[in-house]
Amino acid sequence: MKAVILDAASLGADIDLDPIRDVVDSLDVHPQSTTAQSAERLAGAGVAIVNKVVLDALTLDALPDLKLICVLATGTNNIDMAACERLGVTVRNVSAYGTASVAQHTLMLILALANRLPLYQRDVAAGRWGESAFFCLMDHTTLQLEGKHLVVVGQGELGSRVARLGEAFGMHVSFAARPGNEARDSRPGLDELAPQADVISLHCPLTDDTRHLIDTAMLARLKHDALVVNCARGGIIDEGAALAALREGRLGGLGVDVLPIEPPRDGHPLLDALAEPLNLIVTPHNAWITPEARQNVVSLTVDNLRKPL
Repeated sequence: MKAVILDAASLGADIDLDPIRDVVDSLDVHPQSTTAQSAERLAGAGVAIVNKVVLDALTLDALPDLKLICVLATGTNNIDMAACERLGVTVRNVSAYGTASVAQHTLMLILALANRLPLYQRDVAAGRWGESAFFCLMDHTTLQLEGKHLVVVGQGELGSRVARLGEAFGMHVSFAARPGNEARDSRPGLDELAPQADVISLHCPLTDDTRHLIDTAMLARLKHDALVVNCARGGIIDEGAALAALREGRLGGLGVDVLPIEPPRDGHPLLDALAEPLNLIVTPHNAWITPEARQNVVSLTVDNLRKPL
């Protein structure tokens, strides 16, 4: 069966695609593709392998030979799933490919925010250490993680891994109930846990129930020095409300690896705020990009190709 990769560059040039070549009859590899280019490039192919290219109903209707779409990611929101069901096209994604990578990145954000790294790096760069009356700077109160309360939203493989890392630092860990399901969940809801939280780490999907889960009302329930970290999906935090809380001293630190629109070609208030003296970290959706995680995407895709249709 012929397979086509539409956006191989999203995995990086250092990733070995030979395991995929070994399980298909032929493989065409395109570094990047637009939706408009996809119908032509997938013509005659039985398998589409795609990361973020949008495959809409119009494109799928033009591909009578297509039998399988392998998504090089967990999310399938770029695929018209209703059209696939109507056309009998199977869609398979990959999950848990970057657990270690994303958990490591999450702890990096927590540790950096807890130690007020953005603020102290700014001070050092400005020469304030050299101007100090004594041997150190201590203008920004840091947070010792041992004995503090880590609240994790999302008790899947990733949230559970972050919880274990938090426990290794001596943190007390609580998992919040699934948002929108609090009445049928034995775990306490985030509303209940928020006032006790020193750190909130988000590892849940973006749904109607999680959109702006961290909003003005939720921020008002937090300790003034609490840290919020989002390595899940943009939009789970109301970034405008969180930025206002950070500027006003009602939030201790904010770290995000995701924004609602990626890449943020039109900018974003959090990006502008990086120029301010705030305990703020924004990383470019790269929590998952260790070579091990990206190669694992290929391995899991091979598993999906081997499964019978």
